[in-house]
Amino acid sequence: MLSLRYCAGEPETPLIERAVEVLRRGGVVAYPTDTLYGLAVDPGNPRSVAQLYRIKGRQVDRAIPLIAASREQIEACGGALPPLARTLADRFWPGPLTLVVPAWPALCEDVHGGSGTVAVRVPAHSLARALAAGFGAPITSTSANRSGQPPATTADEVRLALAVHLDVLLDAGATPGGPPSTIVSVTGAEPRLVRAGAVPWERVLECLA
Repeated sequence: MLSLRYCAGEPETPLIERAVEVLRRGGVVAYPTDTLYGLAVDPGNPRSVAQLYRIKGRQVDRAIPLIAASREQIEACGGALPPLARTLADRFWPGPLTLVVPAWPALCEDVHGGSGTVAVRVPAHSLARALAAGFGAPITSTSANRSGQPPATTADEVRLALAVHLDVLLDAGATPGGPPSTIVSVTGAEPRLVRAGAVPWERVLECLA
């Protein structure tokens, strides 16, 4: 595993270029978000997605969330978001609100478990957004831990849990931790809470009132 240390204020480009090269080759990258450390692979590569499930020890019927560099990047891949999704995205992104939207054809089916929908957000962490921007499309963002184990909030925790399985670790120090992102489905006429998290459900409803 190659560990690349990032300090705030330093140029991100060299680290991102190396990590993106690994993703394009089908590798696995651990990186920080505004909540926890996550695992990135190319969500359009079936072998990479299968490797991600093996690393996590995750059942294949459990969908994998994504992160993106921006709302525009999501729409470039999957078309315009529904009005409901746009309203919430404009209010809470970048930030810990994940929206369940229609999946796009380029995604490996195992990413969304055949549901036809995918969970995606724009995180409030510049390194995470830069990684998705450098890759040119949304990337996976499942937590960097074995399923059922505590999520990792530091690079050291990622190393202890998964070092032998990773190609690159982007080490940017400790993440805030706390609750995971709130997940809201916006595929219907009304929003539906899928998972409570960092953004209170009441704030979501107030935004739409």
